[in-house]
Amino acid sequence: MSGAPDPGAPLSAAAQKVQDALRGAGFAHTVIELAEPVRTAQAAADAVGCTAEQIVKSLVFRAAEGGRAVVVVASGGHRVDTDKLAAIVGGPVVMGDPRFVREVTGFAIGGIPPVGHATPLEVIVDAHLLTLPSLWAAAGHPNSLFALTPDDLVRMTRGRVAEIA
Repeated sequence: MSGAPDPGAPLSAAAQKVQDALRGAGFAHTVIELAEPVRTAQAAADAVGCTAEQIVKSLVFRAAEGGRAVVVVASGGHRVDTDKLAAIVGGPVVMGDPRFVREVTGFAIGGIPPVGHATPLEVIVDAHLLTLPSLWAAAGHPNSLFALTPDDLVRMTRGRVAEIA
């Protein structure tokens, strides 16, 4: 693992928020922080020794009608098909802008976790993630991640599994 974490170093405030959310929900997963930011799925995969498709990226969309937030947790190897997503959520969607994303999740773009959001959000889980043996998800900061299984992801997010790529 490149940019290996310092096991004695405290977590950043954002990563600690995710760690606390995981513990508060009864999950024993451990958030790690790398020495360097991982700003792409491939960089994150390289840092933890997995494939880009095993990296869970959390993308926040805004429904065009009503403005509700929808979080898509997708494989780092996939692009979200917004037409498929629109059919799933019942109307057109657009990517959330940085202000909207921070408002509804409590986190900045680049480290959006699948859990611990500021407000309860609808979550759609990329069905492809369920075909993989293990995953890594962002944990509130571009340097932070945690390992989990596809089943963990569905349980943590209470998300609806769908084909979105």
